[in-house]
Amino acid sequence: MLAYLFVILAVAVRFMPHPLAFTPVAASLLFFGARGPRRQLWIPLALLAFSDVILTKVIYSYPFSWDHFVTLGWYAAMLWLGTKLRENMRPLPVMGAALTGSVSFFLLSNFAVWGAWGDVYPKTFQGLLACYAAGLPFFRRGVEGDLLFTAAMFAVPFLVQAVSGALDRTGDHGAAA
Repeated sequence: MLAYLFVILAVAVRFMPHPLAFTPVAASLLFFGARGPRRQLWIPLALLAFSDVILTKVIYSYPFSWDHFVTLGWYAAMLWLGTKLRENMRPLPVMGAALTGSVSFFLLSNFAVWGAWGDVYPKTFQGLLACYAAGLPFFRRGVEGDLLFTAAMFAVPFLVQAVSGALDRTGDHGAAA
């Protein structure tokens, strides 16, 4: 249930005012991959793809181009990476996966923008570097958001379990007295 709630939160945040690139999208995909039912990995993929279409065409009135498929592939890769955390949800692998998500999104999405958006950047090595340079402020916020939201989402089940255990123990003492 929590995995679904985090994906819904990630979709909702995309429609709210927020600092660019500071969203729980990567964290929700990692969490769903790690904790969600494998047979339903298509659900977060479909929800995020649908929200991409709404944001692109309705909210921002941008043209839909092939670089959106790069993002869709990245969503799938993050879900797959999350499945690799199922048996190893220690902090280092989880934060490593979040950082991997940040770096891979930066590299892939900027490369796709460089290749897809006509004459915004020259189709030269210098043009590619200019595209990556223009994306650096978004990358910083993306890393911050991915690490923060991933830590928070993966901590929630452990916190709930700890609080539940503490409440059960205090409830038992009350009943015994």
